[in-house]
Amino acid sequence: MGRKRWRPQHIRLFFVGAVFLVAWIAIGAKLVLVQGVQAQTLENQALDQRLRSVTLEADRGTIFDRDGRELALTIEATTVYANPREISDPALTAASLSGLLGRAVGELQAQLEKDTSFVYVARKLLRDDADAIRQLDLDGIHFVAEPKRVYPSGDLAAQVLGFVGTDNGGLEGIEQFYEDVLAGEPGQLIFERSGRGRVIPQGEYEVSEAVRGQDLALTIDGELQFLAQQEALVTLEETGAKAVHIVVLDVTTFDVLAMASAPSFDPNDIGSDPDLFRNRAVTDTFEPGSTQKLITIAAAIEEGVVTPDRVLEVPDRIQVFDREYFDFSEHETRPMTVADIVARSSNVGTILIWQELGDPLLYRYLQGFGLGTYTGIDFPGEAPGLVRPAEEWCDSCGASTAIGYRVAVTPLQMTSVFATVANDGVWMQPQMVESIIEADGEAVGFDQQRQRVLSVETARVMRNMLTGVVEGGTGLLAQVPGYTIGGKTGTTEKFEADLVCPGAGSPGCYGDDVVASFIGIAPIDNPRLAIGVFVDSPSVERRRSGGVAAAPAFSRVMRFALHQLGVPPDAN
Repeated sequence: MGRKRWRPQHIRLFFVGAVFLVAWIAIGAKLVLVQGVQAQTLENQALDQRLRSVTLEADRGTIFDRDGRELALTIEATTVYANPREISDPALTAASLSGLLGRAVGELQAQLEKDTSFVYVARKLLRDDADAIRQLDLDGIHFVAEPKRVYPSGDLAAQVLGFVGTDNGGLEGIEQFYEDVLAGEPGQLIFERSGRGRVIPQGEYEVSEAVRGQDLALTIDGELQFLAQQEALVTLEETGAKAVHIVVLDVTTFDVLAMASAPSFDPNDIGSDPDLFRNRAVTDTFEPGSTQKLITIAAAIEEGVVTPDRVLEVPDRIQVFDREYFDFSEHETRPMTVADIVARSSNVGTILIWQELGDPLLYRYLQGFGLGTYTGIDFPGEAPGLVRPAEEWCDSCGASTAIGYRVAVTPLQMTSVFATVANDGVWMQPQMVESIIEADGEAVGFDQQRQRVLSVETARVMRNMLTGVVEGGTGLLAQVPGYTIGGKTGTTEKFEADLVCPGAGSPGCYGDDVVASFIGIAPIDNPRLAIGVFVDSPSVERRRSGGVAAAPAFSRVMRFALHQLGVPPDAN
């Protein structure tokens, strides 16, 4: 037999068969790889594409005042979102929602036309607003519950409390400082959805519950805070000032009972002026002026340099190296006791005492009273102020420092100075949060730093001298009927960094604006409160001194506070 010859059609059939064989082998190998070797991996990848994870926000802890009133709390709100792939007519849907949400139709329509399965329409609506949208029964519009932070008393203690962002994270004030305590632990919701974004009813589903944040009890007295804010606003309007700050301290505990600033804001609707958010009683500094004379005189008495009845011959001006200092009003050289110098707020008399005290001792007492360092109050952004070391002082710097210049302090620091004198010479760390309230209801307090600055006797002597300021000196308008008050006025020129003064060697000089202040304590024999009123840049003529701009508000706040705390009037 001869050899069989391959015809062209046979060759074609052979190649076609070979191709099919190779294809089937490849398909089989792929099936083995997919259904065997890679089965679990591919199944997990497919599931990952269908799974959606949503973070469940934890309810934020409540913030209470010292009497248990809610200052900040969390309520259930409704967030509206859309699945654009389920919306057949984005223009009509946008038009239906526009009026209820107060948003432009075009803006909404652009969102609803996106190629995605999820877009936010509105975050954290109150019930009535959400129900109005539900009644429209729009395709592709969905609802989910979310916690919303609210402040039921509006602007009450706004700069103290601060506020939160859209996702409930603390952005200012106590809300920010205690974020880890208040925020709680978020939960997680995992569910399976189809390619069109619909939830698969029998699909994978898992939920881990959020853990609510802990509560805070503040030292703030809500009623006293309200009164202080009202008085700050009244003083702002009466004096034409840029801002007014009031600090109220319990001198036995250094609890902040009120801390008010005007102008203020509503944390429910914060607006767009970030300058209003700052708690300037803690974050901003100024030169204290005459209120700091308390430290200079107290240091001299504590060190035995002078006594209250020591008589000095006081002119109305004095030259100290390259600088000349003046008293507020011209007068002949006259004998003045140390008590008179305090009552009349004599710059020259205070400088005469400083000349005997010296820079090193003055610096030591400034530090002892907490100036130039953080008080440690539980609040973000606290300014430490500025007190330069004595060895860096120029020849006349001590004289300026003795009367309250060349030093930067916060309103809280200066109020704490007077609280220290009221507390028999013991400085304590101010606090704004009384306790953290844990899930089981247990209240956990805090340790306080404290240090003795003056002897009990020196503190008593200083309190008695401060009464002369109110009874016959520059603080007459600070009097409170039925109570003996001690305090000190201050009127300090403001250093303006952007001003250029004639003959100045460097930018910046003292301008026309002042900080007018009054800080006082009461009752003088058994002190309970220290209150500071600070008026930034009063512009109304005859209302620019501490005795006129700040003392009246002090009187009204102190009177209310003493009655609020049930402090009995003087026996006599």
